[in-house]
Amino acid sequence: MENLTTQTNQKSEIEISPVKKTEELKHESTLFAEPVAHIGNFPITNSLLTSSSAVIIIAVFAVLIRLSLSEIPKGLQNIFEAILEGAISLCDQVTNSRKISTKVFPLAFSVFLFILINNWLGLLPIGGLGVVEQSESGASFIPFLRSGTADINTTIALAIMAVISANLFGIFSIGIWKTFNKYVNLVALGSIFTKVWKEPTVLVVAPVTFFVGLLELIGEFAKIASLSFRLFGNVFAGEVLLMAMSAILPYILPIPFMFLEIFVGLIQALIFSILVLVYFTIAAQDHSEHEEHGEHEHNTAHA
Repeated sequence: MENLTTQTNQKSEIEISPVKKTEELKHESTLFAEPVAHIGNFPITNSLLTSSSAVIIIAVFAVLIRLSLSEIPKGLQNIFEAILEGAISLCDQVTNSRKISTKVFPLAFSVFLFILINNWLGLLPIGGLGVVEQSESGASFIPFLRSGTADINTTIALAIMAVISANLFGIFSIGIWKTFNKYVNLVALGSIFTKVWKEPTVLVVAPVTFFVGLLELIGEFAKIASLSFRLFGNVFAGEVLLMAMSAILPYILPIPFMFLEIFVGLIQALIFSILVLVYFTIAAQDHSEHEEHGEHEHNTAHA
């Protein structure tokens, strides 16, 4: 009798165990992207899948618009021409130069579309589809789609691209020497020996100017940090918020927050692209010409 009872208890435990595993299925937002597939030893993460999807969507739309181009715009072409006209107008307000806008706009607008589509793809209900991964802590659910901008690797890559491209644009616009002199101001140090007899104050001004240039060099690294962490923080926080609301009351409570995240995704993409425009505009400015012009006016006033 005891053996029969023991066998019955063991069978009941075996039958109940799958139910317990289902109940203990975890779905948590992690700071790192989770792999959903592998190609050999190369992991395909959900953020990489989303970013690749964003690139494909942009490419498909570009091809469709290119094939539908006509002298009299209609349909899709008409919509995108209106969007581009408003975007280039906004770009002019940032750069104050149509020449700079024409050169920088393609990159800035491409970055805007890439970030926007990434942000919105992470909100799609298809994120409810994924794989179940078994680990020591239990079973966890990994969604197929996760916003690429919710992965710090993606935002850092975008920020590095923006800062390096801005400096390269400055080199092509004003020259490599003037760009280098912004950060390592050898001209200011040299002015100590050339102007000290006429202007003794240069002994104080020149070292300060040189030190400010070094601060600007440090500021370039600070730009990378601020661009990447601002975008990552806002998008990742939105994902955590939606998950928390879904845990409290699924299907109903997350709806208003979903619309909020759609708006936040648009604003974050706009902020990033505008900052890219600002960095390119600053890089294309020759500060030495302004200093020489100001010094000439100063000398003329004294004369």
